[in-house]
Amino acid sequence: MCGIAGILRTAGEQPVDRSILAAMNQSMVHRGPDGEGIWLSPDQQVGLGHRRLSIIDLSNDAGQPMANSDGSIIVTFNGEIYNHVALRQELQAAGYQFATDHSDTEVLVHGFQAWGIAGLLPRLEGMFAFAVWEEAKKKLTIARDRVGIKPVYFTKRDGWFLFASEIKALLCHPAVPRRVGKLALYHYLTYLTTPAPLTMFDGVYKLPASTYMEIDQTGQIRSERYWDAVPGKSGIEGELSGLSERAQEDFFIEGVRNRLNDAVEKRMMSDVPYGAFLSGGIDSSVNVALMDRFTDEPVNTFTVGFKDHEHLNELDYATKVAKLFNTNHHEVLVGEDDMVGYLDDLIHYQDEPLADWVCIPLHFVSKLAAEAGVKVIQVGEGSDEQFCGYNSYMMYLKLHQHCYGPFQKFLPKPLQRAAAGAAQGIARLKPSFGLYADAVERAAEDQEAFWSGAIAFWESQKKDILPAMGVELPHGAQEMVEAGLLADDILVPDSFAVANDTLSEFDRAHPGRDQLTRMIHNEFRLRLPELLLMRVDKITMAQSLEARVPFLDHALAEFTMDMPQSAKIKNGVAKHILKKSVEGIIPDDVIYRKKMGFNAPMAEWLRGDFGSKAEAGIMNSPLLDQIGFDREQVAGLISDHRQGRRDTSLMVWVLYNLTAWHSHWIEV
Repeated sequence: MCGIAGILRTAGEQPVDRSILAAMNQSMVHRGPDGEGIWLSPDQQVGLGHRRLSIIDLSNDAGQPMANSDGSIIVTFNGEIYNHVALRQELQAAGYQFATDHSDTEVLVHGFQAWGIAGLLPRLEGMFAFAVWEEAKKKLTIARDRVGIKPVYFTKRDGWFLFASEIKALLCHPAVPRRVGKLALYHYLTYLTTPAPLTMFDGVYKLPASTYMEIDQTGQIRSERYWDAVPGKSGIEGELSGLSERAQEDFFIEGVRNRLNDAVEKRMMSDVPYGAFLSGGIDSSVNVALMDRFTDEPVNTFTVGFKDHEHLNELDYATKVAKLFNTNHHEVLVGEDDMVGYLDDLIHYQDEPLADWVCIPLHFVSKLAAEAGVKVIQVGEGSDEQFCGYNSYMMYLKLHQHCYGPFQKFLPKPLQRAAAGAAQGIARLKPSFGLYADAVERAAEDQEAFWSGAIAFWESQKKDILPAMGVELPHGAQEMVEAGLLADDILVPDSFAVANDTLSEFDRAHPGRDQLTRMIHNEFRLRLPELLLMRVDKITMAQSLEARVPFLDHALAEFTMDMPQSAKIKNGVAKHILKKSVEGIIPDDVIYRKKMGFNAPMAEWLRGDFGSKAEAGIMNSPLLDQIGFDREQVAGLISDHRQGRRDTSLMVWVLYNLTAWHSHWIEV
């Protein structure tokens, strides 16, 4: 795992400044403390940078940027290719000579040369963001892995195209201004993150997951999506034909078990110490149990709890699993003072706001692992999304079936709109009713019930706090649309358009799919890559720790996308297939205990001393007036939570992250 960066001159004669590229590298030293490299083309039109976190092939021969023998192909790479040994053998059989002992980077170098980007990407099993410069064609190619585990950001300004693993590296270039992306901000308030390719910095973009882009020497950009989490990719349709319901369930159980076993085994590939985060729930416990199969040494496990809010702790469950598998177990407890002391670093390492307070316990458990000498960690992200592990999913499914359907089917449209108006009137008198009023309004407007697994502000709530917000197009937006990276129908202040863009595309290609499958697809396009996986990447890499995600192995994801809702939820019990698949791997009392979830006591902290700090940070921010927030409405949200009238903690945390980001990155 590493940090990558690059500069391409697309106009003029000015050479790439090596010192700027070095500064970009240095800004990401936490991503790669084990070494660095810079490569400049002979004509100095392009420069590539790299910070190295040594995981595979620790020798100097595996340093980057890495070139082929004649220097015509140069690669800078962040990530891991789990099937690099098999690909190396295939390339060697085709006559390619390797200079390293077992570097996965060199597989990308020769693989690109042999198969091109369109042939290379489908062969890769792993997580990655990499860039390739072709000297003969004067072309730069940048790719991001299928599910978006690794990020890459870019901007095009004043004759320069820049890219990097973190936005802070781009800000090292004098051509890049620090301006708020107002449209991205508008969508952030709903989704807790900015939807790709937008970022909170105007004119700075992120490459969407499962996408590659090509940039020629004039700066012309084209892109292509090479994978998607959709039904029909696993190849199991023929095997299911003719099977009874019971036989299909057995088929799914065995398929999940085998693919999960393979996914964990692949991710044990390491030349450095590794471990796992362990909460004592299904996902982390299965990770540990399967890791234990593939090593003769005790697995290093790490758990975080809270000093002042023990009701959120799962320490006893984690300890039980640790003892069962004889792990080398570590624990850390976090309190409000610890959290407050970390906030400045949180804002710095996130680059743009990720308003998920799980980042806080994630930081402390990552720090614990790094201090124990571990450099690779396995995490459980992606399981709940694929197997319906969230209570909120069940709530949305019930809302869709029992409320949305009958409301839209049996009530004439004029009465639907009248009901929506009445509900909004009730909400103005009783703000706690606002969530239900917004649901009625969405149904009346034929909008989806489910936009994302994490929503802070719905549209009606944003109208209250942002009554006069003007939104202009981001810098370079039209070019991003023409390049195929940005859908022009989301360039409006309407966050439903973001969800609808993905869902309408899915429905056209896969009509008649069940609601859960539609929801999961939407999560793979927005919340998973841009919120959940980015919190893992940013927080773990701040500790020079590589996180691996076995539940998001693409073979497992393709398989689960071909499992219907009826297989994942049975008799009202979510995660049915996964639970049956891991019986015998972990104890039943771990599998069938009530889900707690990885969380933080932010609602409680915001009612304590930290709440005063957060309130001051929000209300004193010049961003409120610059964007057009209604100060009275914002103050009311904070007061309602602080006084216990209703829980608005997520809204307050979203606003605090936003104003703290503005203070750190823009007001400088």
